[in-house]
Amino acid sequence: MTTLSSRRKSTSATLLLILLLIFGGALVAGFLLFFEGGSPTVTIKAPASYLGTSGTIGIGAQDDESGLRRLRATLSQGAVEKELLSDSYPRLGYTGMIGVAEKQVDIDVQPAQQGFADGPATLTVTAVDYSCRGFFRGNTVTITRELIIDTTAPKMGILYSDRYVSPGGSGLIIYRVDDSSAASGVLINDSFHPGFLSNDGRDDIYVALFALPYDAETISGAQIVAKDPAGNQASLPFSTTFKAVSFKQDRITVDDRFLETKIPEFQRYYPEMTGSLLEQYLFINTTVRKQNNQMISSFCKNPQGKRLWQGHFARMPGSPRAGYADHRTYFYNGEAIDKQVHLGIDIASTRQAEVRAAATGIVVHADYLGIYGNMVLLDHGQGLFSLYSHLSQINVSEGDTVEAETPIGRTGTSGMAGGDHLHFSMLVNGIFVTPVEWWDQHWIDVNIEGPLQDARFQ
Repeated sequence: MTTLSSRRKSTSATLLLILLLIFGGALVAGFLLFFEGGSPTVTIKAPASYLGTSGTIGIGAQDDESGLRRLRATLSQGAVEKELLSDSYPRLGYTGMIGVAEKQVDIDVQPAQQGFADGPATLTVTAVDYSCRGFFRGNTVTITRELIIDTTAPKMGILYSDRYVSPGGSGLIIYRVDDSSAASGVLINDSFHPGFLSNDGRDDIYVALFALPYDAETISGAQIVAKDPAGNQASLPFSTTFKAVSFKQDRITVDDRFLETKIPEFQRYYPEMTGSLLEQYLFINTTVRKQNNQMISSFCKNPQGKRLWQGHFARMPGSPRAGYADHRTYFYNGEAIDKQVHLGIDIASTRQAEVRAAATGIVVHADYLGIYGNMVLLDHGQGLFSLYSHLSQINVSEGDTVEAETPIGRTGTSGMAGGDHLHFSMLVNGIFVTPVEWWDQHWIDVNIEGPLQDARFQ
């Protein structure tokens, strides 16, 4: 028989157990709350692995549990150590998220002024949170990044530059850069033309093809420029004389028969066109033409670094029907309706004549493209491209390497073509230039091969 005393002892034991469980739970909860063990995360956004004369280092820190307490960054090199950042963040409360959850800081660094020499250096970033771990010191994380301090700009010298260049003309410059890690090229009239190793066995001699567009009116600035991975820049002007040329004025008549024949082809590719046949034609001749030329220029943005062509570019046999940079006025029912510039040379031969590669190159486009119709674009290396359009047939695919005189298609009337012919263009770094220079072996010898041979002895 259970006595009153034993029942009281049992009740007391139960209450004590409950109190112990509550107390233990509170201790565990408090420990998890105030002694959380998750360390902050730290990210470093530095410009590559280099620091130049000045630069910005981005530092990010985050702690989603107790929040950030301190963030510190130092740069050290041998016995030299400089504190770049030392931030403390105020307590926002006493439970949960005590400090700020996230912080992003940009630090401006000027290594030379801060006592650092060119060479290796170590960036160290430490973040501490508001946890009570580590005898109330908090969870700490430290990360390092090895950097190279480089405050010296590349040194350059000019070996050769073309004396004359005309609107629509091409030019060559040969130069020396003492830093093989630097990106360099020609800046002329605010248009950049990248430089490439000359492939003559030396690692400091570069060549750059450059060009003026057909509508250039002067040369406002011509210089070679270089920029190393640390952001150090150098420039060196060169002298090239602007040689004016005049272009042919042409008259193009557009009639209803042409519109009825051509517009349906474009409606399949540009369903957004609306209005009358004439209104759709004007949309094609202006908006689509502009889009197509921008697309072609984009195809030329990443040329092969090695020169693939030799000698002059081959011209397809046939009669010229239109010239480079012909300034065309379009008439409908005797009224001028539009003006455009023809950016190539039209060559007419027999119907569906075989089209061959003008020089060795790699196919970067082989498909339909608006006013150009079925089009092939070849990359000949170092910024030089050739274009073949209005084709009735394409025999190559993107990525193919084709040798000079390889059949790549047949002439036709695709795109904005009034009759069977080849539209042939040359481009230098996305700028349409006259093909006549590149067809001419004498021009090649005087302006390309001769200077390259002479530069071997400099």
